[in-house]
Amino acid sequence: MDPCKQRGTLSLALAVAGLLAVVPWVAACDTKGVPSGHTASSGGADRAHADVLFIGAHPDDEFQSLATLGRWRERDRLGSAVVTVTRGEGGSNAVGPEEGAALGMIRETEERKAVGILGIRDVYYLDKPDFWYTLNAPLTGTVWNRQPQRPTDTLERLVRVIRATTPKTVVTMDPRPFNQHGAHQQAGRLAIEAFTMAGDPRAFPGQIAEEKYRPWKPARLLTQSWGFKGPLGSQCDGKRIDDKNTGLPVLGVWPGERSSGGKTWAQLERDAARTYRTQGFLSLPEDVGTPLQEMPCEWFTVVAENGMPLQAKERAQSGLRPQYAEFRDWARRMKMPWLANDAQPADPDRPSTTAPEVAKAPVVNGTADPGEYPGAAVELTRWEGARCSSAMDCAADACFARHGDDLYVLVHVTDDKKGAALDGTNDCKRHWRTDSVEIDLDPQGRSDDTSTTFKAAVLPFTANGGGACTERDGDNRQGPASSTAPGMVAVSTVTEPYRGYTVEAKLPLAGLPAPVDPDRLRANVLLFDSDTQDRTGHSRLAWSPSGSAQADPYVWGGLGLPGYVPPPGRPTHPAAIPMEAAQSEHSEASRRQSERTGVPLGCGPRRMQ
Repeated sequence: MDPCKQRGTLSLALAVAGLLAVVPWVAACDTKGVPSGHTASSGGADRAHADVLFIGAHPDDEFQSLATLGRWRERDRLGSAVVTVTRGEGGSNAVGPEEGAALGMIRETEERKAVGILGIRDVYYLDKPDFWYTLNAPLTGTVWNRQPQRPTDTLERLVRVIRATTPKTVVTMDPRPFNQHGAHQQAGRLAIEAFTMAGDPRAFPGQIAEEKYRPWKPARLLTQSWGFKGPLGSQCDGKRIDDKNTGLPVLGVWPGERSSGGKTWAQLERDAARTYRTQGFLSLPEDVGTPLQEMPCEWFTVVAENGMPLQAKERAQSGLRPQYAEFRDWARRMKMPWLANDAQPADPDRPSTTAPEVAKAPVVNGTADPGEYPGAAVELTRWEGARCSSAMDCAADACFARHGDDLYVLVHVTDDKKGAALDGTNDCKRHWRTDSVEIDLDPQGRSDDTSTTFKAAVLPFTANGGGACTERDGDNRQGPASSTAPGMVAVSTVTEPYRGYTVEAKLPLAGLPAPVDPDRLRANVLLFDSDTQDRTGHSRLAWSPSGSAQADPYVWGGLGLPGYVPPPGRPTHPAAIPMEAAQSEHSEASRRQSERTGVPLGCGPRRMQ
């Protein structure tokens, strides 16, 4: 028996390392002569002032810090404002078909409502495009500062908004590169740079001479530390515990304290989170059920105090992959090399298998017919999300074969509950919202991010009795497979009564972003299991399950192609990345805010009379 029998784009050449959003003299800035507490420009300071400024990449990036911001406002009389670089146009939509700029406008409305629950009035958008999930900060920076904008455009806007809002404390995202969105990393990096530069009159001097802002040096810089494990309950409140990675102190703020309205700050934060409906947060339980003595703090790494970076010991790693070496070099330029301590994870060895050559092409019919897949099956294991309750809940294995210039993949899935059946014609995208199989290929085995890879997803069933639909997302080309993966064929068979499904796909190697190196080809196969009808995921499995398995080609497994010789002369295709961004000029709420605060739309240049 066979073992398997059971909208506008930008083309980018990916030489992005030299396009970092850092001006050459950043690390040399001398801000000692600028006292903390300088007023910003006359006419704008009082109207826009915020004691605390949060800087994130997407709407909802602040949501796990909202309890802290609300508590600071009520207990310490510290008002907060939020800067959001994009409007999350590249994210999911659990409530409708909108994407691109239309989705961005919905997400702005959600964010303003959410932060308003915690008393935050002002959200400043930088009008930068959000695209698919990547782990690569330099790629994100290149997209945010696309031509004809300067490579430092986003940084310049952040410096301007700090000078306009004159915060004492800046809170941002973790800039470290492991297992988190590249846009989060880039927002954290740029916030750190802007914190360093805003008090220096030599940084973007046109803001001083022409726009009449004054230098402003914030006193404290904090970064979110979502993964930090510390004591639970009220004893974590106000604790400063050294982080074993960076050596910097991590500050705890306990959300179990009750607000003046009687709710805990954790409950108010949950109320706010559930307004992010497009991102599926409405599926969160309405009430926070965690006992107070078991409730964790919200943790923040203290990067700078009294305007100066805190010092720690650098522990340099050797043998860094390019993405991690680039981050180490950035941290050293910022004179904070300890931020890169232990940044590269100790991933386990990658799995490997082969796609045996078969004399006869498999028939793509959702079934492993005799002789089609003679190799050993590989098992998918849990990677993220809820643990499968049993082998009948979610389990999968995959087999590979090659015939000529085509790769064949067959994936058996055991599942006990169907996820949402999406519209295969108009909503065959963002496949992680429901049950789906994803097949990833790095043709030359040397990609630093997925923009040079092929990632195709198959939804095994669609609405109104529809069959499988296939799309690409987060890779060299995105969109329906009919237009982005010519020659690809995918078929599914679904058991009745429902006990799972089988997906079979033919992938022409000629359609990959670059010629295939048969000895270096990397691959991954992933299973997204929903179990709900609300377009939110439940469990995720992968053949190679380390890190961010869908977005990190470094951890994908080796897929040998014995006997394969690629035809000569195949081209390498630059990436096409969505560049559509919602603009503040089209948002009534943003226009009203600009009139009230005096900060221009998009935090662009101020035109003086």
